[in-house]
Amino acid sequence: MSRITFAAVMAMVLVGSSRADARKPTGPPTLDEAAKFMQATEKGLLKRSITAERAEWVRMTYITFDTQAIAAAANEDLMAFVAKKAAEATRYVGLKLPYELKRKFHLLTVSLSMPAPADAKKREELARIGTTMDGIYGKGKYCPKRLNGKCLTLPDMYEIMAKSRDYDELLDIWKGWRMVSVPMKKLYVRFVELANEGARELGFGNLAELWNSRYDMAPDDFEAETDRLWEQVKPLYMDLHCYARAKLAEVYGRDKVPLDGPIPAHLLGNMWAQEWNNIFDILAPEKATAIDIDAALKAKKVDEKGMVRYAENFFVSLGLPPLPATFWERSMFTQPRDREVVCHASAWDIDEKDDLRIKMCIHINGEDFTTIHHELGHNYYQRAYKDLSPLFLNSANDGFHEAMGDLIALSVTPSYLKQVGLLDETPPGQLNALMKRALDKVAFLPFGLMVDKWRWKVLDGRIKPDDYNRSWWELREKYQGVAAPIERSEADFDPGAKYHIPANVPYTRYFLADILQFQFHRALCRQVIGFKGPLHECSIYGNKEAGARILKMMKMGLSRPWPDALEALTGERRMDASAILEYFQPLHDWLKEQNKGRKCGW
Repeated sequence: MSRITFAAVMAMVLVGSSRADARKPTGPPTLDEAAKFMQATEKGLLKRSITAERAEWVRMTYITFDTQAIAAAANEDLMAFVAKKAAEATRYVGLKLPYELKRKFHLLTVSLSMPAPADAKKREELARIGTTMDGIYGKGKYCPKRLNGKCLTLPDMYEIMAKSRDYDELLDIWKGWRMVSVPMKKLYVRFVELANEGARELGFGNLAELWNSRYDMAPDDFEAETDRLWEQVKPLYMDLHCYARAKLAEVYGRDKVPLDGPIPAHLLGNMWAQEWNNIFDILAPEKATAIDIDAALKAKKVDEKGMVRYAENFFVSLGLPPLPATFWERSMFTQPRDREVVCHASAWDIDEKDDLRIKMCIHINGEDFTTIHHELGHNYYQRAYKDLSPLFLNSANDGFHEAMGDLIALSVTPSYLKQVGLLDETPPGQLNALMKRALDKVAFLPFGLMVDKWRWKVLDGRIKPDDYNRSWWELREKYQGVAAPIERSEADFDPGAKYHIPANVPYTRYFLADILQFQFHRALCRQVIGFKGPLHECSIYGNKEAGARILKMMKMGLSRPWPDALEALTGERRMDASAILEYFQPLHDWLKEQNKGRKCGW
């Protein structure tokens, strides 16, 4: 699953310097002074953002000691400027400002995901810790004894986790990857101290409070909103979990998968048990053969760039322009053989205008085919808002960016695949297709929520360093109903085995995206296209009216509160998970029948 861009890591930071920094204003603040301050800040903001983005691209596509040092220096400069400008912006608190200017001051204050302390040594230390943890993750390998010195990269381990049904082999790979994150523990403890110090200097109680102030509501209200949305979808997840556990017990035995407890985390086909689509063969509801996009792509001899061309064509069919020529020249589509890279899929807008790129180690399979559609959703969103002021160059909230990518992926339906020539006939039945998507989307929901539930508690001090790992597994069991397959201790740092923890990427965006994408999809299908059939059969491919509705919302960027953007696309002002329930209703009815007589829960 693709879940991140550098712009997302920096959480819409677009910062720089100007000669205006040299003079500190005196006397009471004025509206004219505030406007000039913001103009100078945004000008410099854009310059430093581009510099940091270029450095980060090189670091992620060419991991060496020097590229890490260069990226760390660029990030340190960026963080220093943001912290400085955010502190200076407090001069204008209480000044009556026009809406747009007032919003920019707020966005500047909450801009950094990793706010640096004012102290130069601490700022340098924080930047170094961030790039070091990210580098540890990016270079991580596991060298099993049974392979006689051959080491496995994370993509290698993905394949094993996806395809193996050998309990012990899966356990070995699961343990092996988590050895990579052990050295991060001490670094992460210090990271929390420094990032919280930076957040406090900006007027927030801690980094979690800063993050949750970005959602056009009070931080406590936002946390309550995520709980409300989870309660809407929880019944569907519980039935999916119950069914999956019973089928896994048939494969591995009830001694390994007890029917009244959590599922061992290494058996769900994914390194983090965050999506379960790789065990579809175990959970398939229908005997009919599932759609095999892998085989179709290989039969047509589609290469990595060819897969991206399919996704580009989707957006062109909606009335949007093709990608720029530089996209094809500068993106990374395959894993280089001569150097270390971060393969985690991501979409980039280097110059905040037209230098759009993706970074992926593409495999010719259905999963990456869908992921590419998702990534280009980011790129087209980035292009749509490029003419806005620098501080507005992002989505309405971070969940919107992810939801837009996933909205397009929802239209990768059998009918779409047939239209583009990857299927000869639309297969009969609906449960298999729904199950495949549920194992991706529904299975992900509690994981998407609990990652930041853990991190919020770490950042605000409710979870202490001595309880990092224990609390991680307590939350995983509470929300996901999964458990570590072997005993874990505080000598381990299992949160660090998930990219977004060492990379310091807020994760709730992905939970919100899973809610929003179905809400978007329902609105476009029902209101724009007038589709009357089951929601999961609708594809917006080729519908220019749907494209125009999407473009209208994307062009708003971050210039308005997210309820305004939501209303522009859906006509609704509140996030609503009921669209997920409608989409998966046929599958949910079937799951309830299958689970009769079973004890669900854990």
